[in-house]
Amino acid sequence: MSEAAGILARLPRTVEWRDGDLYLLDQTRLPHEVVIERQDSAGQVFAAIRTLKVRGAPAIGVAAAYGLCVALRPFRSGTVAAFRDAIDAEATSLEAARPTAVNLAWALRRMRARAVNTKSTTAADLFDALLDEALHIHDEDQRLCLGIGLAGAGLIAAGSGVLTHCNAGALCATGIGTATAPMYIAHERGVPFRVYADETRPLLQGARLTAWELQRAGIDVTLITDSMAASTMGAGLVDVVITGADRVARNGDAANKVGTLGLAILARHFGIPLYIAAPSSTLDFDCLTGADIPIEHRAPEEVLEFGGVRTAPAGLKARNPAFDVTPHAFIAGIVTERGIVRPPFDVSLSALFGRDDHA
Repeated sequence: MSEAAGILARLPRTVEWRDGDLYLLDQTRLPHEVVIERQDSAGQVFAAIRTLKVRGAPAIGVAAAYGLCVALRPFRSGTVAAFRDAIDAEATSLEAARPTAVNLAWALRRMRARAVNTKSTTAADLFDALLDEALHIHDEDQRLCLGIGLAGAGLIAAGSGVLTHCNAGALCATGIGTATAPMYIAHERGVPFRVYADETRPLLQGARLTAWELQRAGIDVTLITDSMAASTMGAGLVDVVITGADRVARNGDAANKVGTLGLAILARHFGIPLYIAAPSSTLDFDCLTGADIPIEHRAPEEVLEFGGVRTAPAGLKARNPAFDVTPHAFIAGIVTERGIVRPPFDVSLSALFGRDDHA
């Protein structure tokens, strides 16, 4: 992972297992503070995922795998039967933290499967097997991110403008990100280009996170409000749109941060290709179409306030879906660690990632 090493060295680690403890970067404090918190309980990990201290589908999956280990530490000295009961209870609890990002459930399924396939005579041995699986998930995430970067770097030509939405960067994963991975690889190769980062209301992940990490990496980045995307495209400043995804259905419909659908419609109007960058862990073949993807709705206060200050009249209602679904017809390609998948996605995704292979 030599091409990714220099990038990651300039950024704090989002998720780390060190000396038997889990540490998470509190992304709600960025860009003003870099705060890394030790996770002492399953409840703390649940809260960190729910309140977006750790966020982004890949990072959530890794954090959940380690979070299950944190939850199971008190059961290491008990019986194997009690330990196995605790696995189901704690995994079910963690999985409820956020419904849309499929990596959360995917990672916990991996952990449960490892437990089923491990014939341990002691709870301590079973714990060690689960920790080993979590470490594998963590390592795989970094390799998947690098693979996406290598596959998608060619989409960024010298002098081009790239528009991205929300944060699908190194802060959303444990490697160099998904949507930003091609940007990081192109930058490391000396390709000159510029990035336009949507601020991404209501929680400003583009302003607080994407712009921050790209700036630290030395990439030419310009922040725009979400409502400026159309005029930026219309001015001829955008050549390609690359976003991440929290879940991709079998037919290629992709759920991502709310506002992505609007960008896809704009990109179609202006003749700009839109690519979704997603690792195989984000594919959900059980969702036949985007209509099957559960959409998380968050607290109305996120819309009614800005920076903790009330900006709307008292008593006003607000709608706050955290994600929307971009139909596959608006997507030029899905950048995966195995290459760029192009339409028809129901055929090409299954061919590259067969259901048995993906499971």
